[in-house]
Amino acid sequence: MPLHRRPSGTVHHSDKGSQYVSLAYTQRLKEAGLLASTGSTGDSYDNAMAESINGLYKAEVIHRKSWKNRAEVELATLTWVDWYNNRRLLERLGHIPPAEAEKAYYASIGNDDLAA
Repeated sequence: MPLHRRPSGTVHHSDKGSQYVSLAYTQRLKEAGLLASTGSTGDSYDNAMAESINGLYKAEVIHRKSWKNRAEVELATLTWVDWYNNRRLLERLGHIPPAEAEKAYYASIGNDDLAA
């Protein structure tokens, strides 16, 4: 679509690669009157929940030690993700793990396929 005929508020969708969140790129989108699909500015703050989880993962797993090889990191990552979803107790959920709360939610709305 030619730039001069595009409707106002046109959204530019990308694969969310790092080049698409650079300041220069997002500035060019703004100059062209385009919106980034990652949010209003196209930076990591647009997905605060994911960035928060990534920060926890890095602090609690990655930066705690020197890793010998990729397999060691992968095993530690799988262990952490399992703990994060299935064993971590959250006060706001009634001191139950997120996976258990999600299962209870789907059971409560009658969606047994997702509750399993």
